Amino acid sequence: MPQATGRGTLEKDKPPILGLIQRGGQVVLHMLPNVRQTTIKPIISDTIASGTLIHTDEYDIYARLPAWGYSHKTVCHASGEYARDEDGDGFYEVHVNTIEGFWSLLRSWLRPHQGVSQDKLPPYLSFFQFVHNARQRGKVLLGALVEAMVG
Repeated sequence: MPQATGRGTLEKDKPPILGLIQRGGQVVLHMLPNVRQTTIKPIISDTIASGTLIHTDEYDIYARLPAWGYSHKTVCHASGEYARDEDGDGFYEVHVNTIEGFWSLLRSWLRPHQGVSQDKLPPYLSFFQFVHNARQRGKVLLGALVEAMVG
């Protein structure tokens, strides 16, 4: 049976996760108690420098980004828009494909676990965030993990 689409909630046992990723850079993940602007504002303020250009979909939770001091561009998935070339150079610079690709990797990594309880999900997210940000695999990853634990 296909999984229902839409925003997750704690009550539906599909907790919302905020993911912030810099193209070609680091990712930050937070499991949220709810999907409200008051919940995401401190996370965004603590993670992203004021004035930064942020690309999102058109979900209304992001509507106050300009008021919070960020430049903001959106793509409208509802109308079939997934990327936009704003300056006509043939490069579609406005998109959220980076985080969408990350979500795909995270789901693939979690799938063999056949569901993770809400209380265990944050450590899984932290580990996957660490692995992504370390950009290392195999034995090299083990060294980075040990260094992070004892360092």
